Amino acid sequence: MAHISLPKGVPGIRGLMVFRPETAKPLCELVDVLLRGPSSLTPGERELIATYVSALNDCFYCQTSHGAVAAAHLGGDERLVLRVKRNFRTAAISDKLKALLTIAGQVQTGGKKVRGTAVAKARSLGATDVEIHDTVLIAAAFCMYNRYVDGLATWAPRDHQSYRERGAKVARRGYSTAINSLIRKSGIRRHQR
Repeated sequence: MAHISLPKGVPGIRGLMVFRPETAKPLCELVDVLLRGPSSLTPGERELIATYVSALNDCFYCQTSHGAVAAAHLGGDERLVLRVKRNFRTAAISDKLKALLTIAGQVQTGGKKVRGTAVAKARSLGATDVEIHDTVLIAAAFCMYNRYVDGLATWAPRDHQSYRERGAKVARRGYSTAINSLIRKSGIRRHQR
């Protein structure tokens, strides 16, 4: 049961965003830029970074929802997403993405845990400064999102099919569009104090 009164039937961060649309807007804009904006990393690769960090943080809602979006971007390959969560070093992904996931895992442990050797290895495998920057920011942002979702004890459905359906929609339409539609449907303009 959530620690605050949230809209019934609206899971995870979506319920929090309906509860407080003022904070939803910048949070959605950030995630849209990080995971969908112009980048030399594909949306699927960036979603894998978000999924991996969320798995390290044991945030069921975020790792499952972003894993579904990642799979949608990766041709429905849920097995690859699961492999990345369990042990990305043996997953069928590029060595560059493996190096970036190493950095993401270091960020998840603590910002000062990022090692120059990990950054140098990512660079040697072709990672650009922007890709390294964005990996660190995705990892840091998802630590925040995960703690937001779990810190308020939001509800998360256990039915994986609902995540697949939502993941496909988000992969097509983006986060801001999806949440703005949900907020409009709820009729909430701003949080009533």
